[in-house]
Amino acid sequence: MSKLYVTAETYHGIGSLEELKKIKGKKAIVVCGKGSVQRNGVLDRALSYLKEAGIESTVFAGVEDDPSVDTVMKGAEEFKAFQPDWVIGLGGCSCIDAAKMMWVFYEYPELTFAEAAVPFSIPALRDKARFVAIPTTSGTGTEMTGLAVITDREKGVKYPVVSYELTPDIAIIDGDLCKTMPKSVTAHTGLDALTHCIEAYVSNIDDNYADALAKGGMELIFDNLENVVMNPTDLVARQNMHDASAMGGFAFTNSWLGIAHSLAHQLGGMYHIPHGCANAIVLPNVIRFNSKVTNRYNKLAEACGLNTAEEFAQKIESLRFNIGVIDSVSAFGVDKATWEKNLDYIATNALADPCTGFNPRQPSKEELAQLFQACYDGAKIAI
Repeated sequence: MSKLYVTAETYHGIGSLEELKKIKGKKAIVVCGKGSVQRNGVLDRALSYLKEAGIESTVFAGVEDDPSVDTVMKGAEEFKAFQPDWVIGLGGCSCIDAAKMMWVFYEYPELTFAEAAVPFSIPALRDKARFVAIPTTSGTGTEMTGLAVITDREKGVKYPVVSYELTPDIAIIDGDLCKTMPKSVTAHTGLDALTHCIEAYVSNIDDNYADALAKGGMELIFDNLENVVMNPTDLVARQNMHDASAMGGFAFTNSWLGIAHSLAHQLGGMYHIPHGCANAIVLPNVIRFNSKVTNRYNKLAEACGLNTAEEFAQKIESLRFNIGVIDSVSAFGVDKATWEKNLDYIATNALADPCTGFNPRQPSKEELAQLFQACYDGAKIAI
């Protein structure tokens, strides 16, 4: 028997932000980033809709990229002072992930981050508040998942916090909110969504529902990502990418991910490579590594009119090139001496990453180090 975990209510389509008018409650705190939703008017629209719903609201702004433990704890203190019954994550993945964890420590102030980071250990939420996720980037699918990624700045490590308690109560998937994304963010987040769809499809958890959404999301991304990078105001393509991101999120919250994410988490935590970019660097070589033990990539290749896993990996490399995303860690500017000094450390951490356990081929630390090295050099693996 399997159980599907889903966001209770999902509204999608251009203009669906207006659904905020219909929620019932007294107080809402909106968690957002450092300025984009303020500049483009999305925050004001959200606050206006909450006012129409008769809900008093306040804003916690300033969540950084790769949100830190410190930011999460600071937000939890503001939650305690305001006492909301709705928490609204508005923005990119960083904002929504930070809001999820602020919510955890608002409901359980005695909990430590170390305790919360143990997979599936977060106690039952919703005693004080419920959660709305409103993404403004089309990448992580966090609005559909029981996952939040938080960075420990002192250790240089990203922690994926895993608990189905974190799955939002409401997700609003409005492609109109994404039209002001810069090209680089559109490209990186789109490749992140693609990685989610592919890794969910090939994971060692077999789920027909997740597979259908993973494959469908992948097809939408291949059909729309290059166009939306070049034509950012194409709202049909924007909504297709936003839907694909949510579909990937649904898929991987039920089937989970693999070592592309294990590697990418380390590249982001140690070198601050944007998450989607890191995924795009490592994904083709991960496909080559895993294809020795699974034919699932061949099925995805067939959906694209291709024949082999290698052709599928090359299709991803071509898309990556066409939308202007780098193909190696060295191209990001990480010098060789720094890389060599940290290689064993990041390979050790990648092996311990929760995503590694769901990969179709179980790697050794040495194999992960080889993968890392090939991705640093921009070379194809020979494992």
